[in-house]
Amino acid sequence: MVSNEERKPPRRPAMFSPAAIEAHGAAFDPMKEIEAAHETARVLVHAGRESHDPVLTARLVDLVEELGLTTVADLWAHRPARTLPGALWRLYVLREWVRRDPAGASADYSAGMRFTDVNHAVAGPAEPTGPDEIIALTDAILAGVFEGDLAVALDRAAAFCRVVAAGRGDRTEGEEEAQRAAQLLVTAEDLTAAAHLWRRGNLV
Repeated sequence: MVSNEERKPPRRPAMFSPAAIEAHGAAFDPMKEIEAAHETARVLVHAGRESHDPVLTARLVDLVEELGLTTVADLWAHRPARTLPGALWRLYVLREWVRRDPAGASADYSAGMRFTDVNHAVAGPAEPTGPDEIIALTDAILAGVFEGDLAVALDRAAAFCRVVAAGRGDRTEGEEEAQRAAQLLVTAEDLTAAAHLWRRGNLV
């Protein structure tokens, strides 16, 4: 026998205002977070590549300045390096590091050039490789995501990381600096792998 309770139609979910949701605390849904990361990365890259608008490209390059590093990190920092959001995050972090410490980035890069001729050529900075030139290089690499060949932009970023890692290893001492140089080499390998995936249509 079916009880009265079982005969009741299912209740429609209550509609909460944004303020009510904020008050109760939004439930964490890891799958939605992953979907949002990949969708925002896809939309951003697609919009930039379809527009052919240098003003929009400049705004996308300046995304961290517009949204803040924390907001961009919340979107993409937790995704694997060999995904589109993970690769974009690493490109923005490289650019942000250079803008915060252009003298240090320039010193590392300049010191690494003699050890990494091929990677220096792939990265393609203007010379001499002073702070302004290194800032311009990372801006150009990121702009290439939206107005050029994304795989080439990733390859250039990987080459940049290898040159900087070589220079940092040459001009600094200590375990911490060695670990930072090693991490840059890991980032370089991830960016190279992401470039291969993009060329095959598998970077998502």
